[in-house]
Amino acid sequence: MSSTLRTRLTLFYVGAFSVVLISFSTGVYFFVERVLRERMDSNLRVALQTASSSLSRRKMTVLSSEKWDVQNAQFPLAEALEDPRFVGQVTALVDANGSVLVTRPTNLPLPLRLPSTPVRASSSPQFYELPESGRDADDSCRGIFALAPLTLNGSTPTLFVLTSTESLSDQLDALQNVLGIAILIALFMTGGGGWLLAGRSLAPVAVMAAATERITADSLDEHLPIASNDELGRLASRFNELLSRISSSFSRQRQFMADASHELRTPLSITRTAAQVALHKPHRAEFEYREALGVIEQQVGRLSHIVDDMFALARADMNQIVLEVGDLYLDEVVADAARAANVLAQQKGVYLRSQFCADAPYQGDERLLRQMVSNLLDNAVKFTPEGGNVDVRLSRNAMAYEIEVADTGCGVPEELRPRLFERFFRANNRRGADGVDGAGLGLAIARSVAELHRGQVTLQHSGPIGSTFRISLPFPRPRVTAVARLSWEK
Repeated sequence: MSSTLRTRLTLFYVGAFSVVLISFSTGVYFFVERVLRERMDSNLRVALQTASSSLSRRKMTVLSSEKWDVQNAQFPLAEALEDPRFVGQVTALVDANGSVLVTRPTNLPLPLRLPSTPVRASSSPQFYELPESGRDADDSCRGIFALAPLTLNGSTPTLFVLTSTESLSDQLDALQNVLGIAILIALFMTGGGGWLLAGRSLAPVAVMAAATERITADSLDEHLPIASNDELGRLASRFNELLSRISSSFSRQRQFMADASHELRTPLSITRTAAQVALHKPHRAEFEYREALGVIEQQVGRLSHIVDDMFALARADMNQIVLEVGDLYLDEVVADAARAANVLAQQKGVYLRSQFCADAPYQGDERLLRQMVSNLLDNAVKFTPEGGNVDVRLSRNAMAYEIEVADTGCGVPEELRPRLFERFFRANNRRGADGVDGAGLGLAIARSVAELHRGQVTLQHSGPIGSTFRISLPFPRPRVTAVARLSWEK
């Protein structure tokens, strides 16, 4: 994969550079061609003007009856062609019938070639250009013509100045060859440099790919090497953070499975033992069977309680809970939960006291809110010794409702408080009032319900004289997206 990406990066780099280089070379070529042609046209124009000026200074009129003597006449055009600026140019005087009257120099550097179409000369200069007459002929030329400032036999002849374009073509061909070779060399060097640069840039990717091949579910603690602080280094850092989160999730999952197995194994073992004892003898008294069935019923109920809690937490993790949001009074919900908890408190000899603010309208899921408060009250009663107190208070501030549950139990050791809301975690291993261990899921469920209502559950303080938990529920109506309805009933 890295080699393919390396090839693509190199090709992209070479392609982009070639487009820029070819565009630049094309621009240079046409610019040089334009400059050379403008210089050629400028020389032709100057030569034409010089010849015309020379003719104007020595202007003569020839009668139509007189014969023009080309050999003996002291024609002023010959002097004009002595200017060294016009080396390589041919100047000719052509009459109205197309006959060449005079050409200079006498030893022509190139054949005298005139336009094949009828020439309509004027006082303004006009250009023309003729290609090579044959495959092996080097007679391409460019010329300029205008009416001469004299009269011969009653008509005005045309003055032609032309020069060879072979030199211009040779220069442009040489420039084209140089640019082509330069482009090939530059692209070759660019391709090699791009290949090396891409390989060097992608080397950390190859190292990270090799490292990821070694990472499995059993080695999530292994991290990718961070070779630099560039984008690839930041990518490796983010990937390492992702690995850490995945490793933490795997650890929690393994711990969850281990704790769940442990919690389920105890009631299953008790149930199996009770059944085996009841079936050990072929005949038993009715009260013995009833006692065995009572134990089995109690343990099955405990199993159902744990399974329901586990199912609820699993659905909460997958955001598959729909809140049945409705208008309610939070003081009534807390009062109902307090009345239900008071039954357990009376059996244990614990005094449950409540204090509510009047008229606490709220929008939320009444059933889940009651379950949240009941979980906190059940924990408080369960771990409060006989003769102790449990207080539940509902108050309101500017931003949220606050529900506090305080007890006079033994408290939570400081080193265990960070794990208090973990699943299956119990800060106190002693049994509750009914002689049945708790599964350690009540606080986790309470926190999930509070978060669904955009609130939170926190341990305000804990010590030898008891603990206080606080539920904070903000006033705005919660917005929860879910795909299935979850029953929290136990």
